[in-house]
Amino acid sequence: EVQLVESGGGLVQAGGSLRLSCAASGFSFDDYAIGWFRQAPGKERVGVSWISNSEDRYRDSVKGRFTISTDNAKNTVYLQMNSLKPEDTAVYYCAATRKGDSRYFMMAFYYDYWGQGTQVTVSS
Repeated sequence: EVQLVESGGGLVQAGGSLRLSCAASGFSFDDYAIGWFRQAPGKERVGVSWISNSEDRYRDSVKGRFTISTDNAKNTVYLQMNSLKPEDTAVYYCAATRKGDSRYFMMAFYYDYWGQGTQVTVSS
């Protein structure tokens, strides 16, 4: 059974940093793409970053501030978030898909498995 569990969220001041973790079980990273998404109150869930076989991408608003990485030994994906802004406030989710078309990796509909989410709040 595929399971994803996020952790690492919290309250931070603008300019601060957080590292989110997504602990995965039931599958190998070699076969799946992993995405990070976020959803602010009243807004749609949007892609933040994805990683697949060492290739990664970021949405424009987080480029240069966020970094996605994997630790295959721990079966964990990380999202290092630096220089956080109030507009980064959202619930962050990790997700996994075995489908392989990278054109859709930033789209929530393409993912089959989701974690429960972790709240990130950035105060101004």
